[in-house]
Amino acid sequence: MSNTKKGIGAIIIGDEITLGRREDKHFPKLLEILGARGLVLDWVLYIGDDRQRLSETLARTLASADIVFSFGGIGNTPDDHTRQAAAAAAGVELLLHPDAEREIRARFAELKYELTDLQLAMGNFPQGSRIIPNPFNRIPGFSLGRHHFVPGFPQMAWPMVEWVLDNDYRDLFNARPSAEAAILVWKGVEGALITLMRRIEADYPAVKVFSLPFLGSAEVQRHIELGVRGAPEQVPSAMEAIRRGVAELGYSFDEK
Repeated sequence: MSNTKKGIGAIIIGDEITLGRREDKHFPKLLEILGARGLVLDWVLYIGDDRQRLSETLARTLASADIVFSFGGIGNTPDDHTRQAAAAAAGVELLLHPDAEREIRARFAELKYELTDLQLAMGNFPQGSRIIPNPFNRIPGFSLGRHHFVPGFPQMAWPMVEWVLDNDYRDLFNARPSAEAAILVWKGVEGALITLMRRIEADYPAVKVFSLPFLGSAEVQRHIELGVRGAPEQVPSAMEAIRRGVAELGYSFDEK
């Protein structure tokens, strides 16, 4: 990964996801959370409960400039490896974080439960971490640099991600305004449209061209959704150039 370009990534952890036992809900929700703030997701990875693979992945992403949200594996059951993998990837120790200790002790006092060393160990985070408050049960997540680690439970994870964004990255909100437009090119062939798509990207460098083929069904004939996404000031002109180019190629089209 580049260590200069800052993007936003997600790592979604758990055998229950990779084995298909549970449907992932974090990916679509993260898109929604980011979109509400004028941000976009650049990449997402799914990883099972494998400490070595997770550590190797985090070593790569920690070396990048990316903002990364990691979901799952920060508890204290045998299949939870995220805290340990993050520490190994960063080359630091796991230490009981004083703010995490305070929150965990307060939670167990509220519940009038005895606190064991194993439960307190949920506050062992990589050295140099900052806690992420958990509004659901006060058992915090943690941030290490631009990486932010939250539980796998949606009712905990999603408000914690929003807290991180609103407290750490508000300056990025709506920093890259984006617009999108498209047409449906009936019976379009992608190979015949490639030259046009390349020309549009060359003439309008602040947009990306996208092409989504649909092979057809009993209800809808074969077509390609052809459009652009990017700087709002270039989208209308780029789309007009696409319409002209498609018409010159002899295709009919409708607005998306």
